[in-house]
Amino acid sequence: MSSDAASTQVTGDSVGRKSDPGGGPGLKLAALAAGFVMATVDATVINIAGTKIQDLLHLRFSELTWVIDGYVLTFASLLLLAGSLANSYGAKKIYLLGMAVFVVASAACGLSSNGPALIISRMVQGVGAALFMPASLTLLTSSFPDPKMRTRMVGLWTAIVSTFTALGPVIGGVLVGTLGWRSIFMLNLPIGIAGILLARRYVAEIPAQHVRPRVLGNALGVLGLVALSFTLIEGPSLGWSSVPVLLSGAAAVVFLVTLVVQQRRSSKPIVPLELFRNSCFTASNLVGFLINFGLMGGIFMLGLFLQNARGVSPFLAGIQMLPMMVGPLVGNLVFARYSPRWGARRLLIAALSLAGVASAALLGISDSTPYWMLATAVGIANFGIGLGAPAMTFALMESAGPKHANIASSTLNANRQFGGLVGVAAVGIVLTNPDSWYEGARASFLITAICYGAAALLTLKYVTLGDRRTV
Repeated sequence: MSSDAASTQVTGDSVGRKSDPGGGPGLKLAALAAGFVMATVDATVINIAGTKIQDLLHLRFSELTWVIDGYVLTFASLLLLAGSLANSYGAKKIYLLGMAVFVVASAACGLSSNGPALIISRMVQGVGAALFMPASLTLLTSSFPDPKMRTRMVGLWTAIVSTFTALGPVIGGVLVGTLGWRSIFMLNLPIGIAGILLARRYVAEIPAQHVRPRVLGNALGVLGLVALSFTLIEGPSLGWSSVPVLLSGAAAVVFLVTLVVQQRRSSKPIVPLELFRNSCFTASNLVGFLINFGLMGGIFMLGLFLQNARGVSPFLAGIQMLPMMVGPLVGNLVFARYSPRWGARRLLIAALSLAGVASAALLGISDSTPYWMLATAVGIANFGIGLGAPAMTFALMESAGPKHANIASSTLNANRQFGGLVGVAAVGIVLTNPDSWYEGARASFLITAICYGAAALLTLKYVTLGDRRTV
């Protein structure tokens, strides 16, 4: 995408936009927040519904992991390609296509009668989410040319997404406890249809840039991630020395190495290689990967742990997870308030260290550990992640500069999804055959603490931007 096009998308400049189709700011915001709300809630409610789904559909643990990771796999793998498609064919067209795919796939999830059908439907959901996610923020910034109104709408949009992220487990618990697990997917139908109708009527199109998508590089990345996911998820159940697992592991290495070689030789790589020569940019991406590795792996474990080890209902599990899930939202608010005074880098180091220590405090969790102690430690860790994530984003975007702002943002989003994908798979490994759920929980908290500690060390050594302060 040209720098002029990037400027139009980021700043919301009216140049190159079609005439405003009318409708108040609230209608535009609702149209473009609908997709993010569905995708955000779907990424968290499934952790509460997982136990019921496993029991009622008679799933192996690896199949349950695929239900979680299948969605993240296609979503993460196709994010960068979807951004190119939005540039090539128009953001509004791709947004509407993604919403339609997501709604149809949600209906298929809700009607699934066995594990393979649910897994395939979840993967198609991920395709839909990948299509509408990059386009939604582009359309949002373009819909509000006035800088003050745009800032306000982006802030409201972020608040809506953060709120539903926190409420996801509660929504899942209520739905599963009252209407059954299928309802968590059927809820997407009215939300998605309303979003499609509002977007068609009130959101203006952005003219296509006719940029040729990098199909080969994206295809190699998708194949590599599919093979890696199969290796990590099926390894514990099929055996690490089984032929399918060995072949998939070898295929993952071949595809990912080929991707690196192809990108180094390409005149137009997916991500400009000069960015990765910047140690701050590379380290910030690794920090983003580790943050989501620990966070999403931990959420996956907690939803299952509360129901299987503590014996609570899905509804009560959702209620018990709410204090833990509010942490990221509070951390975001604290960052906005104090980052000008303390500097993003200092906040990031402190936040990651706090998250690591809080996770390590649960290494001795047992059946005598009270709920309040579990909730407090996880809540503090998640607060640290909520405080650190925007600081990490700030450092990465500052290192990339205005020229590469759009591609840097897309790379970070995809990379964080990869972290969540591998984190869920890794926690799935330690939960597959533990002697007890408490042993699995202790291993999971150890993994989380290591991730956050490693991220803090990376920040300390390599992230050099983001220390500008104002008083």
